[in-house]
Amino acid sequence: QVQLVESGGGLVQPGGSLRLSCAASGFTFSDFAMSWYRQAPGKERELVARITSAGGSTHYPDSIKGRFTISRDNAKNTVYLQMNSLKPEDTAVYYCNALRIIHGRVYDYWGQGDQVTVSS
Repeated sequence: QVQLVESGGGLVQPGGSLRLSCAASGFTFSDFAMSWYRQAPGKERELVARITSAGGSTHYPDSIKGRFTISRDNAKNTVYLQMNSLKPEDTAVYYCNALRIIHGRVYDYWGQGDQVTVSS
């Protein structure tokens, strides 16, 4: 049974930091690219960060670069998102995603989401 379980969210003041974790099970974690997405109320889900299966390459949208860092520990089947210099507009539900495309088949798994609220 595939599971992605996010943790580490909560309420933080503007300028503060949080580290999200996503623990994976039920599939070969090291075969999958991992990503963090977020969805704010009334907005579409958007990509926050992506890391390749071996962790050798990362990608961030311009709005995130320099503030967030994605990393993974394949020995622990866990992906992390370190969020610094948080802003109120970072408030959203953050989702963990695992993706693998092989031989034309798409394996696409999602966590249940974790709320991050940035407010004074």
